[in-house]
Amino acid sequence: MTGCGQQEKLKSSEPVEKSFEEVSVHDPSVLQGEDGEYYIFGSHLAVARTSDLMNWTYVNQGVKNDNTVIPNVVNEMKEAFEWSHSNTFWAPDVVQLNDGSYVMYYCNCKGDEPLSCLGMAVSDSIEGPYTNKGIILKSGMGADVEDEDGNLYQATQDPNVVDPDVFYDEDGRLWMLYGSYSGGIFIKEMDPETGEPLESGYGKKLLGANHLRIEGPYIIYNKETGYYYMYLSFGGLDSDGGYNIRVCRSENPDGPYVDSMGQDMIDCKGPSGSFFSDVSAELYGTKLMGNYKFLWEEGEEGENRDGYLSPGHNSCLYKEDTDQYFIIYHTRRENHGEDHEVRVHQMFFNEDGWPVVAPYRYAEETLAAVEKKDVTGRYKYINHGRKISADINESVDIELESNGKITGAAEGTWELTGDSDISLTVDGDTYKGVFLKQWDEDGKKYVMTFTALCTETGVSVWGSGLNSIEE
Repeated sequence: MTGCGQQEKLKSSEPVEKSFEEVSVHDPSVLQGEDGEYYIFGSHLAVARTSDLMNWTYVNQGVKNDNTVIPNVVNEMKEAFEWSHSNTFWAPDVVQLNDGSYVMYYCNCKGDEPLSCLGMAVSDSIEGPYTNKGIILKSGMGADVEDEDGNLYQATQDPNVVDPDVFYDEDGRLWMLYGSYSGGIFIKEMDPETGEPLESGYGKKLLGANHLRIEGPYIIYNKETGYYYMYLSFGGLDSDGGYNIRVCRSENPDGPYVDSMGQDMIDCKGPSGSFFSDVSAELYGTKLMGNYKFLWEEGEEGENRDGYLSPGHNSCLYKEDTDQYFIIYHTRRENHGEDHEVRVHQMFFNEDGWPVVAPYRYAEETLAAVEKKDVTGRYKYINHGRKISADINESVDIELESNGKITGAAEGTWELTGDSDISLTVDGDTYKGVFLKQWDEDGKKYVMTFTALCTETGVSVWGSGLNSIEE
């Protein structure tokens, strides 16, 4: 094979290397502050901020009394710690109410059972200090303990009340999405003036039952497509748990939600009597990304590179001034145990109205028109598949030839269908997405990439140009 276009390596100048400042915030939930900064709130009271989505600084780390987010946290949150038999927080969410105040929806969980609570704390400032307003939901009461409505708690059908995501719909109504494993993912309407629930009980179930490994729900609306997109993390969050990010969508904030294959997510549940049935879960949800590794090839920088493991528990951000979407999540890495870092990738919506995620982390790139000569050539190709697995999807080499053929480890056809839109057909499956010039952090070079999704199979693919291109 002979490369052309973007594969002509430039030697006239060295690229300006992008820099990043890392933080470890598990389950990062993003919110833009009034100061123009972006904040992420995560488990264990980890909070960080950034102005560029690349370089982060901590606001707080750890559940301790000498913090500015929830001062005197041990006493302030005594009821939550006692109920959950825990001394830490799980994934929170922060939202700004109509009166300008901020509400942190915190949650605590025992961990090895759904003994959890979900509560509210309020502040006049996004960074705090937050004052506890009390618990609004509890779970895991036991088979002989009634909830506030007089019902007995059933872990296989009722929610584990953690992982809140609170958002406004297009009509200004406020909703709280929540749930992890156990009985599934639920949603209930909240008061946009007070932040409190408008109804008692757990609300409406959107998916799940019988302890499927699905958690970290997050919803964002796209005005252009007219859909609410619900992102979910399937699998286990450990480095060998096969955590992966999936998506489904609905015309209404409270569902029903369907994946790209047309399956109603309410049918996504484990068989009666089952526990962690990944073979049932992986049939549902359009998979955006899982474990992956762009392999080193001779002549490149970054010979000793790590694969990315268990990306998940994401939130999303839309920057209206630049018309850009971003996905923010935590990920573990090969050879780094259970350490984790935050990653931000740009996200686009293909011509079928489904999101596709850029292969590399955000480094101030923008979507731009390309010509055929710019994108033909050799690529490292990753197919994310549909499995919930600890295996790493490693790149293989393909070539997008100028005659519209795909050759190499995958074969088929491709075409440029718009200014930056790509359509690939591989093994009879058609993937639609975009071309995007990005910074390859391991290879220390700019490369042409593509990201695309097959609507019929719910599978995503990525490509990374083998050689460097102009900055």
